[in-house]
Amino acid sequence: MKEPDDQDTDGGKSDRSKSDERQSRSFKSATRSAMKEDYKSLEDTTDETFTEGEESYSGDNDSYMEHLERSSSSLQDDYAESTGESRYMETPVPAAEEAEEEVKKKISESFFYDYMELVSMPFVTPDSNIPLDLLTLVHSFGYDCRKRANLQLLDSNTVMYIAGNQLILLNLKTKEQTYLRSSSGRGIGVIGVHPYKTCFTVAEKGVFPKIIIYEYPSLRPYRILQDGTELAYAYVDFNYDGTLLASVGGNPDHTLTIWNWKEEQPLLRTKAFSQEVFKVTFNPENDEQLTTSGSGHIKFWEMALTFTGLKLQGFLGRFGRTATTDIEGYMELPDGKVLSGSEWGNMLLWEGGHIKIELCRAAGKPCHQGPINQIMLDEGEVITIGSDGCVRIWDLETIDTADTTDETGLLEIEPINELQVDKSVKLFSMIKMNETGNNFWLAQDTNGGIWKLDLSFSNITQDPECLFSFHSGAIEALAVSPLTYLMATTGLDCSVRLYDFSSKTPLLQMKFKQGGTALIWVPRLVSYTGGQIIVGFEDGVVRILDLYDPKGLTIFVGRKRILDADIRLKKAFKPHTAPVTALAYDRDGEILATGSKDKTVFFFEVEKDYKPIGYITTPGPVCQLMGSATSHPESTLLIICENGYVLEAPFPTVKEEEEDHDVVSYEIKDMYIKCFHFSSVKSKILRLIEIEKRKKQKELKEKEKEERRKKLAEEMGEDGERELHREEEEEEEEPLPEIFIPLTPCHILCGFYSGPGKFWVSLGGYDSGFLYHCEFPPYDRNSDITVKKDEPFDFRPVEDTEDNPIRTITFSITQDMMFCGMQNGAIRVYILSHDDLSLTHMEEYWHFNMHDNDYGCVKSLSTSFDDRFLVTAGADSNIFVFSILSEFELKKGTKAKVPSPRFGIESEPIPEDIDDPKAYSIENARRKREHDKLMKEVAEIKAGKRERIKALRNELWKLLQMNEELPKHMQFKRTDFDLDSKIRAEIDRKTANKIHQVEKELAWEKEKHHLGLMKLQNRLVKPSKYTKSKRASQSERRPSKFERFEKEGTGRKESQKDTGGSTSVPEESIIERGKKFRPKTLSEIMVENQIEKTRKLILKAERAQLKIQQRKKEWEELYKSKPDDDYEDPKHVQAIKEAQLYMGDFNLKTAPDYKIPEHMRINAAKKEEDLGYLDSVAYSKKMHMNKCIVSLRDLKVAVIEEIQCLVQELKNIQSTLHISKHVPIPQIPEIHPEEVPEKRFQYDEKTLLAFKQQLMENQDEKSPQGEQAGSAGSAGGFLKLSSGKDGDLTTRDSSSRLLKASTFSLDIPKFTEFEKADPTEVELEIMRRDEIKHLYMQQYLINRIKELIVTFDAELRLLRHQKLKLDTQMKLSDLHHVTLFQEILLLKNFEKQENILQERVNSLDKEEQDMQWKINETLKEMEEKKNEVAKLQEQEKALYAGFQAALGENNKFANFLMKVLKKRIKRVKRKEVEGDADEDEESDESSEEESSLESDEDESVSEDEVFDDSICPTHCDMGLFELAIQLREKRLDIEEALVEEKKIIDNLKKEYDTLSKKVKIVATNLNAAEEALEAYQREKQQRLNELLVVIPLKLHQIEHVVFGEIPSDLSGTLVFSNGSLGRLQERIVQLQEENAKQQKLNRECRERRKQLIREKREMAKTIQKMEETVSQLMISKFGRVINLEALQTLSVNMTLEELKIKKLRKELANAKEMKMWEEKIAQMRWELMMKTKEHTKKLHQMNDLCIEKQQLDSQLNTLQNQQGNVFQSLRKADIVAKEKVTELIQVQAEKILALKEEIAVLRKKGGLILPPIHPPPDNE
Repeated sequence: MKEPDDQDTDGGKSDRSKSDERQSRSFKSATRSAMKEDYKSLEDTTDETFTEGEESYSGDNDSYMEHLERSSSSLQDDYAESTGESRYMETPVPAAEEAEEEVKKKISESFFYDYMELVSMPFVTPDSNIPLDLLTLVHSFGYDCRKRANLQLLDSNTVMYIAGNQLILLNLKTKEQTYLRSSSGRGIGVIGVHPYKTCFTVAEKGVFPKIIIYEYPSLRPYRILQDGTELAYAYVDFNYDGTLLASVGGNPDHTLTIWNWKEEQPLLRTKAFSQEVFKVTFNPENDEQLTTSGSGHIKFWEMALTFTGLKLQGFLGRFGRTATTDIEGYMELPDGKVLSGSEWGNMLLWEGGHIKIELCRAAGKPCHQGPINQIMLDEGEVITIGSDGCVRIWDLETIDTADTTDETGLLEIEPINELQVDKSVKLFSMIKMNETGNNFWLAQDTNGGIWKLDLSFSNITQDPECLFSFHSGAIEALAVSPLTYLMATTGLDCSVRLYDFSSKTPLLQMKFKQGGTALIWVPRLVSYTGGQIIVGFEDGVVRILDLYDPKGLTIFVGRKRILDADIRLKKAFKPHTAPVTALAYDRDGEILATGSKDKTVFFFEVEKDYKPIGYITTPGPVCQLMGSATSHPESTLLIICENGYVLEAPFPTVKEEEEDHDVVSYEIKDMYIKCFHFSSVKSKILRLIEIEKRKKQKELKEKEKEERRKKLAEEMGEDGERELHREEEEEEEEPLPEIFIPLTPCHILCGFYSGPGKFWVSLGGYDSGFLYHCEFPPYDRNSDITVKKDEPFDFRPVEDTEDNPIRTITFSITQDMMFCGMQNGAIRVYILSHDDLSLTHMEEYWHFNMHDNDYGCVKSLSTSFDDRFLVTAGADSNIFVFSILSEFELKKGTKAKVPSPRFGIESEPIPEDIDDPKAYSIENARRKREHDKLMKEVAEIKAGKRERIKALRNELWKLLQMNEELPKHMQFKRTDFDLDSKIRAEIDRKTANKIHQVEKELAWEKEKHHLGLMKLQNRLVKPSKYTKSKRASQSERRPSKFERFEKEGTGRKESQKDTGGSTSVPEESIIERGKKFRPKTLSEIMVENQIEKTRKLILKAERAQLKIQQRKKEWEELYKSKPDDDYEDPKHVQAIKEAQLYMGDFNLKTAPDYKIPEHMRINAAKKEEDLGYLDSVAYSKKMHMNKCIVSLRDLKVAVIEEIQCLVQELKNIQSTLHISKHVPIPQIPEIHPEEVPEKRFQYDEKTLLAFKQQLMENQDEKSPQGEQAGSAGSAGGFLKLSSGKDGDLTTRDSSSRLLKASTFSLDIPKFTEFEKADPTEVELEIMRRDEIKHLYMQQYLINRIKELIVTFDAELRLLRHQKLKLDTQMKLSDLHHVTLFQEILLLKNFEKQENILQERVNSLDKEEQDMQWKINETLKEMEEKKNEVAKLQEQEKALYAGFQAALGENNKFANFLMKVLKKRIKRVKRKEVEGDADEDEESDESSEEESSLESDEDESVSEDEVFDDSICPTHCDMGLFELAIQLREKRLDIEEALVEEKKIIDNLKKEYDTLSKKVKIVATNLNAAEEALEAYQREKQQRLNELLVVIPLKLHQIEHVVFGEIPSDLSGTLVFSNGSLGRLQERIVQLQEENAKQQKLNRECRERRKQLIREKREMAKTIQKMEETVSQLMISKFGRVINLEALQTLSVNMTLEELKIKKLRKELANAKEMKMWEEKIAQMRWELMMKTKEHTKKLHQMNDLCIEKQQLDSQLNTLQNQQGNVFQSLRKADIVAKEKVTELIQVQAEKILALKEEIAVLRKKGGLILPPIHPPPDNE
């Protein structure tokens, strides 16, 4: 770094003086804060300083200065003694010591700071091997478009803006970025550029931030300004010539500072305002005037030279009757006025601290629809930009001379020109580009754009061009492609954007109606090409988007430009009712999970086009979802909720069955979900850390005590031990920190899996500062998750995160680095061991601030697919791309590969999107459907009940009629029909109760309306003496003028207190207290009476005005609701569009005029896809049939096993029965070898031996018994080998049956071998019972065997029937396969020629569009030229009218002057013409045009009249004559301009005609090409129709019969489905009914229209009569027609009344103020006298020193003379003495100069006192 004095040319300065200067500078900076306080106290005590321009009252006293020079040497020793002491010491003469400071030297202009010493660097853990360049910034895709003045221009190709902690310099041509980092690491507040573009300022954020001024284009730090504000700078601005810099701070101090930036010194400093200040600027015409604006204020500043010095005096702008507003944009006019904007879009013109006038557009329209953000003066025109996206140009002279004409204070003006950039643009600031000959501007758009605007407003003006487009606001989500260097982002600005970060290029953006909140890139398991992304939005909608390269498409109809990438909506569904916050796939890619703030997680089946599976509810809003890794035993989903809950849920199994329409809800209720409810343990952790800390301290103290004990024992013996015990007793331990658990749980910010059932989480709030390791407790169905509390089992402290928690975490692919995004926008990287998800080695890290520290928290970060890049997105709209430490670098120009489009994507219909944010979600739609279904069923039940009641009622009426027809003695009474009298009594009672209840409910309404009726009667029938008008409520009523005046008065008093213009606060409080106890004076009573009188008059006028305004508002609303004459109902328009789209003449494919629709055109690729689909369907059906056959075979095996068990059981039972009672045992079925073909390849030892024996003996085949045994054995082997889902059920059933059989066998008695005695009767009875039981069991088992066989046979028949159907379908599929193959061959033959025709159609279509665009542009230019011609004609008319007005009436020379004005003269051409031929042509044309123009003039001007127009006639006004000459020149200019414009119009007409002819030719060719393509398509279709298609039909399906017989030729028939035919027939009937209804409705509407027209005419006549009556009444009463509104609102002269009240109040205030100032004057006189005495004393001391110096000089001279007399010749000693004296005189002269400067400084307020210069060192 260069030092300030490296290049100074002053040779007299020594190295020591330079080092002393540097030391003094560092000493000053170290003690600056102390100096501030001391200076402040010094000012409070003395309150007297001098300005720089003042001269000393003793400056003319030359003798005094000579004495001062002589006495300066005596101060040298005093300074040497005082340099080592404090600068401010309590000595009798502190001012003398303060005056001995060294004079500051100027900083060299060639001095620069070192950038690398200033800039903030990444933090790396000490003693770690982490390199500083672990992450290197590669590119920035973001732009903080909502930051004030965040777009500055350095030259014509370079702009700069702030991006977090970076300052980005962007080259507009090459798109290259240059980065400058902040020095504080806390962000950048604002930037500014020098007027000459030689340097720029970077005002930072942080604790006492710096302002660094960089030189451009070297980008070296040139100057550093410090201590300008406390936390952040809000705005900076240079003065017109760039010598001064003004800065204003943000919260909390809002300090305004004026800097001499080249010397790094503040000149003036003060507090700008108590609220936020937006902007500060110098007046371009006067550097001593500044303006600040901000929240609810504008303030005007002046650098005033007061008797106390140079100060900044601020005058707060008074809004008066205008509402207070935030002022964002303003501009200083040359004459000192200020023009500012407002929140409602009008301009305010300020003069003298008050609003002179408010400017609006015609009819009261605001200048801009919304706030005006910037006002500029450019080339004599005022430019305003607003949030409505408009740039308007205004006339400066009109604004500067504007004045009010009525009490409203509004003046209507119209802009000269205006530019609407775009409807979605909100302009914030603009800067002008320095391009000669052009008027280009760069504009900052708060919706995320940088625009280039052309404000030349000519016929070649360019359209607004969006140079760059960025996200606006926070970026909510980010995802990186798993295959290439592509990145997708989304945010609340309703856009999804795609970037190629390898080539640093934004690819595309797609806009939606709702903001995006979550985003994920579909994994390769689902989309192998990586061409799909899923985005979640804030309305709960999830959209799947296809990303592809449009260059791979075959058809580009209507495309003007082919992009590098494109996005297409594939599917949209709405699973949630609140913003979607998280998306995740399972590890196999089969299920998608979506989480939302509505406390639900929804699951979708990916393979079935994201078919919904169901959802689960969570105890809190979901903030993150994460699927388990492949290393986990099960596929689970980690669900993290904001409110402290973490869930682990298994992914639901995918059901193969069809959708169950009977299910009411998608909710999954039987899922085993583990839950962890986080409980705060931070206080326990801190307590443990404190215990460990105290334990270590205690051990150290014990060691120290032991050493002290040994020393004291050696020195003092027992006394030492007692003293040591006494010290131990006095020591007391502090209590440990208490356990604290926050009442509201802290939010979980992020988390991740560490293992099966384990996870890490990061929390905010109180629990920040640690990462917590948690484990899910075992699943318990009965536990309440809201009650239980779980604690983590491990934790890791994270440094410097108490108030800066980790917001998001991601890992590298190798999982050896953990990337953390922090709350304050910083990025932290932890180096881990490989696969160390337990974070056992999480110690060393790399930390760097990137995003904005205040509002730029990192929302998302991700690494690229190869771990070479890291991408971060923040809430400050910034996206940063970093390269992770890598030896390999990308080649320049490398681009990411965009996935190719899916086959047939261009022909797929665009799916329906969900645009309505109130649309039903999937769950709500199902519930609504079920509810509607239920309501329909209930309505049907109710209708049935009503019909039944109606039938019963009719039956009752018939009975009653029959009863009445009977004779009276035979009739029943009505009471006889009552079955029970109590029932009717109960019904009457309930009815009476209901009536009473309704009367009670309506009692209040009844009383209200009764009172209203009474009031109306009293007012209308019996009018009271005093009527009361309704008074507007306090919220609705507008404050009166008087109330506003009172508020304004109080506001002015408060501002006077701020500026020191009124009495002090204690005096005011005394006055206020005194008012309560003293009686009112006469003047106060007069003021109150005047105020009360004015208030009543104002209130009366305002009531009338309020009534008029309400009436006007009603009329405006009524007129707004009136539809236009050409208004059409949107429903009708939509119905017409649908009818035009879907209704028409649909011909058969075989018709000769059949036109193939675009979506029905087929090609070979589509047919190949159909063929593949047919094969897959056939294969799936065959596989399904095979599975059914195998499962039936397995069922047979199980049945055989069960029959064998039953037969064995039957044999056991029959062994106990007599042989006569035996029933024949059924035969056991067999398994044939062809039923188990897989057994053919299975063998064992027995099979081999049998085969060997067969070969050896050459015997016949095995016996049937052997086959049965072998088949049984093989079946057993098959059952052992076969295992699967289909066989589980049968094996379980067979095992259960075996168990049953075993239980039966237990009941069979066993016979013993021993002989028994004869049975007794009891035993015989038991035996009989057993026999009966066994007979029953025998019959039951026989029936069971038959049942099994019959059931199996039925299953076999069903399967055989299905097999026959399948065979039929397979045969049809084979026939369809042949047809498709023939179509493919045919289509391949047509494909080449079709592509050629399609390309020709596309090229002609593009050419036609280009021609049409040129025609439209030509028409626009012609319209603009016609408008310009009309303007010129209006100017000519205005010129004549203005001259006629200047002549006045009865002017004698009017005819002469008019002739002078209209005279034709030949003018010299202004432009040089090449060639005589061109000159002749132009002269001919001009003569023709002049003659044509002359013919249009007034007939009074005659060509024969000759007069001299060069001499003014006598008595003619010379001014009018000169005016006529000047206006004639203007007229001729206008006529020449008209001729030029007409030429241009003629040329444009010719060009338009030429283009029209070309368009017709191109259109003809296009129609021919389209017809050729259509004919080719028709030919292709006819060839396809010629192919034979087999369709099997039954006889009853053929309805084409001729004479009762089926014709032999069916070629003319049409195959049609019955359902479609029925629907068409029903549609015919519906259309006929609809047509009749529409005709009827049309007739009614016509009649209604006629009636309305008649009523309108009658009302117009009535209104005309009433207006005539009102006019007659006005004339009869007032004598003329007057404005009744003005008459009603007529009130007193407000200005006069206000001035009277102000006068009375001012007299009172002046009397008090006079008294106060008299006291202050007396006090100041006394202080002046004391200061004068003090200065006189110091002057006396200085005079004594001067006299002493004079005496010493005289003695020295005498001594030298004496020595000279003694020694006549010069000696060596004399020469040395002479040199010393000369040197001493020089030092004294320097001290005299220093003392002069010190005296001048002492006369100034706040002057800095520096020590005198050091004497040169002795060289002896």
